[in-house]
Amino acid sequence: MTNPLLEPWTGDFALPPFAAIRDSDFAPAFDAALADARANIASIAGDAAAPSFANTIEALELAEETLNRVAGVFYNLAGADSTPKREELQRDLAPKMAAFSSEVTMNAALFARIEALWQARGTLGLSPEEARVLELYRRMFVRAGAALDEAGRGRMAEVKERLAVLSTAFTQNLLADERDWWMPLAEADLEGLPDFVIASAKAAAEERGQPGHVLTLSRSLVVPFLQFSPRRDLREKAYEAWVARGANGGATDNRALAAEILKLREERAKLLGYESFAAYKLEPEMAKTPGAVRDLLMRVWAPARGKAQADAEVLTRMMHADGVNGDLEAWDWRYYSEKRRLAEHDLDEGELKPYFGLDAMTEAAFDCANRLFGLDFRPLDVPLYHADARAWEVTRDGRYIAVFIGDYFARSSKRSGAWCSAFREQRKLGGDQRPVVVNVCNFAKPAMGEPALLSWDDARTLFHEFGHALHQMLSDVTYSLISGTSVARDFVELPSQLYEHWLEVPEVLDKHARHAKTGQPMPAALRDRLLAASTYDQGFATVEYVASALVDLAFHEGAAPADPMAVQTQVLDDIGMPYAIRMRHATPHFAHVFSGDGYSSGYYSYMWSEVMDADAFEAFREAGDAFDADTATRLEKHILSAGGSEEADALYTAFRGKMPGVEPLLKGRGLLEPAA
Repeated sequence: MTNPLLEPWTGDFALPPFAAIRDSDFAPAFDAALADARANIASIAGDAAAPSFANTIEALELAEETLNRVAGVFYNLAGADSTPKREELQRDLAPKMAAFSSEVTMNAALFARIEALWQARGTLGLSPEEARVLELYRRMFVRAGAALDEAGRGRMAEVKERLAVLSTAFTQNLLADERDWWMPLAEADLEGLPDFVIASAKAAAEERGQPGHVLTLSRSLVVPFLQFSPRRDLREKAYEAWVARGANGGATDNRALAAEILKLREERAKLLGYESFAAYKLEPEMAKTPGAVRDLLMRVWAPARGKAQADAEVLTRMMHADGVNGDLEAWDWRYYSEKRRLAEHDLDEGELKPYFGLDAMTEAAFDCANRLFGLDFRPLDVPLYHADARAWEVTRDGRYIAVFIGDYFARSSKRSGAWCSAFREQRKLGGDQRPVVVNVCNFAKPAMGEPALLSWDDARTLFHEFGHALHQMLSDVTYSLISGTSVARDFVELPSQLYEHWLEVPEVLDKHARHAKTGQPMPAALRDRLLAASTYDQGFATVEYVASALVDLAFHEGAAPADPMAVQTQVLDDIGMPYAIRMRHATPHFAHVFSGDGYSSGYYSYMWSEVMDADAFEAFREAGDAFDADTATRLEKHILSAGGSEEADALYTAFRGKMPGVEPLLKGRGLLEPAA
């Protein structure tokens, strides 16, 4: 019997044959793909011919093509539509994939060929892109441990395998806690909730096979519940369950896993000669050093904390006026902040939400991409991995650019959060390979027959993830290693955060923010009030984010803590964390940091990129048009299409002329003191 994961994908757009793939296909496909990759690597390393860029670097680029194809399908499905079988296989694959990675990057003969090319690089006649790819391959191998002695390489491989096992367990524990907790809501418990929250709770009950309404730990449901429910007892119960994910004791508790992960990361850095994991991790990033990260975060912390404390005093007075004595608690903040927003800005989420239909906001993101970059989007009727997912063909001037998949609704099989990924990345080596990009979100699914409505924050998330998708779809490089979002971690959020700005362009709202049932545009007065409140509650938002980034940095900046929870408490005490605000991501559910190495020592990167995105959108303002063609062309040329073809600061400087300061960020968040 043939395996659809290993057969050529010859259907429309060479998409994975989702309808034909069964969970039982994955294990044999991985076995075959790993065997194929190992044979290719052995052939490259053992080539009797002198190393050349073609027979070593380009050969490496193509050596794992089958494995990348199989893994691209599996890991996307494991995150977006998990099953017990997929979770079991993910646990089994974690050490195997880590071991294979170590085999490749610590292959002495292979590294010798790369090093020979590196030493002779000035004589090879390489193009700038080829020189960059060679530099990055050598960097990757050295940082993976290729230059260590035999004992060091062996221990590094063991550390990486164990880290892969632990990070997989951390992710699956978090998914289990989110999937298994739900709270039935009686009719009386629905008091004060807007219709859209009630509808979401009903849909959540339907998804779980329960009668009536239930509350889950999906952010798109629990946050509006905390905003609108007048039942303080239920808000407390829901909030404490939400923040306790990964810290409930038993088999899904992540605290011991976090401690072991930090200890192994420290050992990994020390094996390579770095004083800390943060020093190791930040070396190739824009920030370069832990000190530079801390300087940025503390520059923002002081004004954010001051704003949050002033806001807390206002909210406390509102709570006391309601007859609730005592301190403002974390489960009170969103409720009273929503009341204050209504009082001060005449903004009611229930009034706003009908103007942010999912279909309308998706069309808005597409329309902006058309006006900026000439992209067109045509719906596709093709089999996908879940009934909720939708696909579009992306073209420009009739030329095929990419396939874009949107998977927007929360479900119990999907991990929390929102992300952009790819089933296939762009490259030119070996043929013009076009990308298949997916945005995955966790928006509340509407009840049957009701329109899908987004909050303002949800709409921003949709634009954010689509900015990542544009980075993938507009990529125009030869090599996979530098394709799309393969850039410095503290640069990767620039395109996504920059794209959020177009949601706030008045003409975009006028065209696309239309009532889901009547089709009428958002009234200009409501639009203006919405935009005038764009920095509302930014003290809270900035504090909860920066606190998480500072804890992440503290975990990795020195010796690994035996008790990460104690370090978390100490950091928050030292910075004077406001009482009624918690970290956005407490340690046991800090997936950015512990579900793999991606954002470890790097959670700060959203803010580092925000320094640039505020300045980058200013370039359009200076041109006098949010859709200025020349500025959009420069943005695509130097950032969106360039991938990792140059260092991030060089790419940004090519677009903007210089690197920005922190002031645009503070201004954008409403944290600059008004001029005297």
